[in-house]
Amino acid sequence: MLLREELEKQGGWLFGRRSYFLLFSIPLLLFAFADSSNSKLTLGGVGDQLYNCACIVLSFFGFTIRCITVAHLPKRTSGRSTTEQIAESLNTTGMYSIHRHPLYFGNFIIYLGMILSVQVWWFTAIMVLVVFFYLERIMLVEERFLLEKFGTPYIEWARVTPAYWPRFRIWRQDRLPFSMRNVLKREYSGFFAIIVAYTVFEMLRNFVHGSLSLGVGWLVFLNIGLLIYVFLRILRKRGYLDVEGR
Repeated sequence: MLLREELEKQGGWLFGRRSYFLLFSIPLLLFAFADSSNSKLTLGGVGDQLYNCACIVLSFFGFTIRCITVAHLPKRTSGRSTTEQIAESLNTTGMYSIHRHPLYFGNFIIYLGMILSVQVWWFTAIMVLVVFFYLERIMLVEERFLLEKFGTPYIEWARVTPAYWPRFRIWRQDRLPFSMRNVLKREYSGFFAIIVAYTVFEMLRNFVHGSLSLGVGWLVFLNIGLLIYVFLRILRKRGYLDVEGR
């Protein structure tokens, strides 16, 4: 088997399990928290809190990249399906004019914030590499799918559009207008997933150090996220977030 085929095979396996990626890191995460007394970047009480807030802001910056991308997407493209690739049209404008995989670029920044929040240097080094290679393999699978479906138009677009770092000077205006309802419909679960992930990180950190409690701030953070998630899910189920052609 050619190396590219092997990488695409790995990417196909990861594509179907990408929703559970963070679960695979829990054993290493527990070890990092246990070793944090030796390896942790310590900034002091207020400093640690500000650092954690900065990491959360970084993750939501990545989430914002996803939202800006999704706001202009047509129906049945760049979905969240873990069982099949879906693309009824080739996205080449807006965020897709400066990056071939803006959603995964956003995901990388989301993960980066979470990884940095652990404040353990070796965990950061390992997980940044793991996330990079994990996303790269999934991107290979998607590129193969798009190449087979769209052929020459895809090749011409990919030739001038970077896969790793955005090239802002080649920006092309989106074909479709910004739709907040499309964002809320597609990204409400991702919004809550970020909040849950950070809360679980804090719970695991406390568990390793002999506590099962969460601070008031974390409980408020989680419950506000839950209320927003439930509210948007109800709206979605009742069709209030539907947009024609999206």
